[in-house]
This record gives sequence, C-alpha cells and structure tokens, in this order.
Amino acid sequence: PKAALSRIGRAKMSFSDVGLRSLTPPAKGQVSYWDDKLPSFGFRVSQGGTKTFVLNRKNSLITIGRFPTISLSQARTEAKRLLAEFTLGRVRPQSITYAEAVKLFLEEKTKARRGSTVSAYKGLLNSVTLTGQLTEITHQEVQRKLAKFKTEGAYNHHLVALTVFFNWCRKRRYITDNPTLGLSTHRRPARARILSDDELKLIWRACGQQDVDVQEDQSSLDVLSNGVVETAPPLPASFCKIVQLLILTGQRKGEIAALRGSYYSHNQQTICLPDALTKNKREHAFPVGPTASFVLSKLWMDNNASLIFPARGKSDKHFSGWSKAKKQLDKLCGVTDWTLHDIRRTYRSIHGKIGTPPHIAERLVNHISAQTEMERTYDRYAYLSEMRAAVEVYEQYLLQNVVG
Repeated sequence: PKAALSRIGRAKMSFSDVGLRSLTPPAKGQVSYWDDKLPSFGFRVSQGGTKTFVLNRKNSLITIGRFPTISLSQARTEAKRLLAEFTLGRVRPQSITYAEAVKLFLEEKTKARRGSTVSAYKGLLNSVTLTGQLTEITHQEVQRKLAKFKTEGAYNHHLVALTVFFNWCRKRRYITDNPTLGLSTHRRPARARILSDDELKLIWRACGQQDVDVQEDQSSLDVLSNGVVETAPPLPASFCKIVQLLILTGQRKGEIAALRGSYYSHNQQTICLPDALTKNKREHAFPVGPTASFVLSKLWMDNNASLIFPARGKSDKHFSGWSKAKKQLDKLCGVTDWTLHDIRRTYRSIHGKIGTPPHIAERLVNHISAQTEMERTYDRYAYLSEMRAAVEVYEQYLLQNVVG
C-alpha cells in the first residue's frame, strides 16, 4: 500500500555489495532503499538486521530474497525478469501460504454460498493438513494427503473441495497449475434401494410413537443380551417430523430440515423452496396433501420466517444431528441397510406404481434434468393442479398401505 511505502522511505542510492553490507538496521521498523539504476528494485533493512531484496509492483512489495543468501547480481537479474514478465502480461504467482489462501477463499464464499456449504469447505480443506507456500504444493503431496482417507466418500469429498479451492487460487494468480489435475474421484455404484410398504410402515410408526410433549425429556430402556438395562435417549421430535415429511413429500432431507414458516402456505396448501436452498438453484413450488398439512399444522406459524426445525439451543441453525438420530431410529423400527435418501427414491418409485405421469413425478422431486432446454425455456406452466392430483393419489396409497 502507498501508506506502507511512505513509512519505509524512498531513499535512492547506487547499489553495491559492499554498500549494502554497510547499511545499519534502523532503531525501529524497516527502511527501504531504492536502486538509482533499476526502477522499482529495492533493498529493505529491518530493525532486527534482516536485509531483503524487494520489487515495488503497483505500490505492493514483492520479496525477491534475503541478502547475502542471494547476491546483488542475482537479485537484480531476478528483478529484471519479473519486470519483463509484467510488461509482457505474464504475472508471477503471489507469495501466499495454504492457510492464508484458505482463509481468503472462505471469506469470499461466505458472501455467495450457504453457511452449511462454507462450513463443509472449511472442514474439508483444514483436515487435508497441507502447509507451506501454495506454489510449493505438488501433485504428489496432494495425492499422499488424500490417500489417508480410506473410504470412497471421504476421498471424493476432499478431492472435490481441493479441486474447487485450487481452481479458485489459479484464477487469482496465486498458482500457475492446479496440483489436483489428473486426480479422479472414486466411482461408487449408484444405490438402487427402495423401501417396501412394510418397511415404510415400520419407519412411520417408529417416528409417530415419539410424541413431542411426552417423549421430549424421557428415555427408553433397552435390555442387552447380558441382562443389563441400558438407558437410551428418545428420538428427537424434530427428526421424527422431518422423516415423516420426507415420506410424504419426497424432498431432500436438507430442504425439509431448513423449512421456514414463510415457505409454507396454509391457505394454498403449498410449499415453496427458494432457489438458495434447492440443489439445482431453482425455486421449487409444490402442493402438499392433507396428511402433510396435518403434520405441518402443528409446527407452522402464519407469516413466521423462523426455522420450523431449529437445532437444539440454536434458533438460527436447522436440525443437523442426523447420524445419531438415524441410529436410534434403526433400533426402534428394525429396518436395516437403508438411508434417508432411499425414501426419496421410494417416493418417486411409488408415483410410477400409481400411474403418475413421469413429467409430473419429476416435477414433484424437482428434477430439471428430465426436461429439455427448450421445455425449460418455453413451457412456463407450473403444473400445480396436475401435481396436486398426483399428491392426493399418493397420500391415498400411503393411508391404505403405510400410515393406516
């Protein structure tokens, strides 16, 4: 910055090895001297006696190296090379550490991404444990760091985060090459699990047994094989309602967990998810049936923008205790080898079974990949009536085969 340069001085002198050695440290701060033969080429002496060759580039100092580790002749040659690169439009990567770059990356992403996304990036990038200057991080080092993540999911998540991060660094000229180039995510077989009607019934009833008022502060008792009685905490009431709404609506768990009162219209019997919340970044409005409305009616408050399922003790964050609650639900319902996302696949498959037209079923789960670019451009009809009819038939199926 200009202010910084004004503080360190602009004294000019004829540089020589003997003359530079004779310069004494200042009593405080730093002093810079500038070569009278090569513009912008300087020599900085700090209070502690450190002497460094620098180059002034648009009022910002670029460090060339310490004296006498590199000689005056070597430093002047490097300064000329840098000046030539700037003149030709080629910019040398800035000197910045991995930790500093991660901090800048997260600060920028905070402005345009959801808090959960930024938090995920932070956790992934910090757990890779890369250190030192960005320009010194090699492809082989990144490969070694990723190898410690044994599961396919962990490996893939960290690789994707690093790829996004290093591409960001490259665009900002911190590096010239992305060290993740050539690394590929591990392909995982796509899940095909759908839940049977009996399994859905067990899950629904296990969630229904957890009454909000009665069970919130109580515990359940499990008798182990050795006769010891173990006290287990109850299922969180909010988790139970989220699971039931997943069965009723087929939406993603993050979308239902982040529901706010303002997203639900009691009069129109619809939910409208904003584009900032959905995976495809498109607003998603869909009707809900009588059963879903009954579940929501106990939770929803008119014109209330607050979260319907806040985290315990944190009104500004939605429910996130998925792993622990899911294990408790598995013990209660007895269904094994399933995930919450399997409910979404099951929801879509049931619509196929009951005769819902594919283009309506795809709209209900907000799949835009089923539409052509021309359809997305010219067909602006919302299909709410058709979706409502499909939802009513779907809920009738659930009442007969699942909910009872």
